[in-house]
Amino acid sequence: MKKLTLSLLLVAGLHGAAHAQRGNPALGVKVGASLSGFAGEDTKSLENIFGFHTGLFANLSLSNHIAFQPELLYSQKGTKQPLNSPGFEKNYATYRFNYVDVPLAFHVNTNGFFVEAGPQVGFLLSAKSKVGNASTDIKNSYNSIDFGYLAGLGYQRKSGLGAGLRYNGAFTNIGKEYLQGTTTYQDRARNSVFQLYLTYSFGRR
Repeated sequence: MKKLTLSLLLVAGLHGAAHAQRGNPALGVKVGASLSGFAGEDTKSLENIFGFHTGLFANLSLSNHIAFQPELLYSQKGTKQPLNSPGFEKNYATYRFNYVDVPLAFHVNTNGFFVEAGPQVGFLLSAKSKVGNASTDIKNSYNSIDFGYLAGLGYQRKSGLGAGLRYNGAFTNIGKEYLQGTTTYQDRARNSVFQLYLTYSFGRR
């Protein structure tokens, strides 16, 4: 029910933005590398890992210098943890999370250069931990929806190549609450991702 409500709100927002836009939107694709980890008070022993993201966007000009850019991205996130157990001193436990992210970015731009900010919601597709050649499905231990925000800068025209650097932070903890005896615990760990990417826009100059 929550996913359905969020989808309906997203469609309504995109419809309203498109209706307000009188010109032709610029459609495009993007692909890039990600450096991801966890932020929060319970993440001191965790390290960053590399991944990638890719997807589609539509850039809608709201004025001469303001644009709204909704996106649909496949995004890899995660972290890794050094193991100190005997026999595993040089190994890591790697946690990999795959999301469909829906960023809703507002651009302030001039001559193709822009700064951006906005909200983002992510939908968890899969989650696995891996130690050596052993892989475990851990999706049930993590929240299926991730609420967050984005901020970044870059260069992007209505047509042709562009590039950008973006930070994705989360408002919500990634893990679910869990019960030990009669006590409920919540790990204070949130997604934290830097994205470096290229874009290509299929619009009019």
